[in-house]
This record gives sequence, structure tokens and C-alpha cells, in this order.
Amino acid sequence: MEGAPSLEILRWAHHIDQRVTLAINSLHCPASDAVWQVFSNKEIWFALYAVVLVFLFIRLGWKRALVALLACVLTVTVCDQFANFTKEFFERLRPCWDQNMVDGGLHILEGKGNLYGFYSAHAANAMGFAACSFFCFRDDKTRRYRAYGWGIFIWALLVGMSRVFVGKHFFGDVMVGFGVGLLVGWGLAMLGRLLIAKLRLSGRGSAAR
Repeated sequence: MEGAPSLEILRWAHHIDQRVTLAINSLHCPASDAVWQVFSNKEIWFALYAVVLVFLFIRLGWKRALVALLACVLTVTVCDQFANFTKEFFERLRPCWDQNMVDGGLHILEGKGNLYGFYSAHAANAMGFAACSFFCFRDDKTRRYRAYGWGIFIWALLVGMSRVFVGKHFFGDVMVGFGVGLLVGWGLAMLGRLLIAKLRLSGRGSAAR
């Protein structure tokens, strides 16, 4: 009996998430459908990752950029693999596999994929890469990288939200993914900057000797 109120809260939250997801998903037209499919296709964005990493090498130098590269790769790996674990652990159906969502008018633009979708790896990976790369760029004290920050975080938000519009994730899946990505990306970027600082100090010590 003690768990009943908690169960009711979870059911209420899931019901709200269903309604919010359907409301967002219903805002579509042929032109916007094509845009959301582009943002949802992760292979398309490999070129963006490559360009950002190239600029990390240009702005930070190869030693610091290698650390930043490792931090970004680890961020995406951790976000992606942890999402695989949580999907199997929580077993929350994707909206495209949820008959109530389909009957409610869910607009599906892609193949259904795997059964479970909590949390969105697309959202976590994009937000994690955005956060990690932004904070790594900030190790360059000559610039503030505000324009890059605005651009990369808006991109990450669009990638995550595209998963709602194509019918693959609930809004809640995406929000949790954003949170995980932001936390992991920031944490690994800070670890990377600590390592860079140690490398810088060790280099000065070697030069002094």
C-alpha cells in the first residue's frame, strides 16, 4: 500500500507526458516534417562534429585539443551506452509502439525502431557534445565563444525535439536526455580542463628545470 501514491504519481506524470507529446507532435506540415527528419538523422551531423573538432585543434593547439577530443568522444559514448542501459531497465515503450499514442493521432515519420525509448540517446548525445565542446573551447581565454554557444545549444535542442516530431520519443524522454547530456558533457569537459591545467603546469616545471 505504501507504494500506491508513488505509482499514481508516475501514472499521472506519464499521462501528462503523453498529452504534451501529442500536442507537440501534432504541429507539423510537409515542410516541417522534412526539416525534423534532417535533424533526427544522426549520420547527417557527423560532418558538424568533424568541423567542430577541427576548430578545437586550431583554437587550442594539438595537445589541449587531444584532451578536448577525448572528452567529447567519452561524452557521446557515456550518454549513448547509459541510454541503452536505461531503455532496457525501465522498458518504457516508444510512443510509436504505444497503441494509445497511435490511436491518439501520433504522426510517425520514421521506422519504429526498438521497443523502448527512455531516455533519448539523440538528445543526450547532442546536448552532451554541445556542452563538452563549448566548455572545452572556453579554455581558450582569448574569446568567449558566445556565438558558438548559442548556435551549438540551439542545434542540440532541435536535434532532441526532432525525436518528438518524428514520433520516436516522448517529450519526457527528450528532457531527461538533455539533462543527462548536459551533466555528462559539463563533467567531462571540466575533467579535461583540469588535465590540461596539469599538463600546462608540468610543462612549465620541465622548462624551469
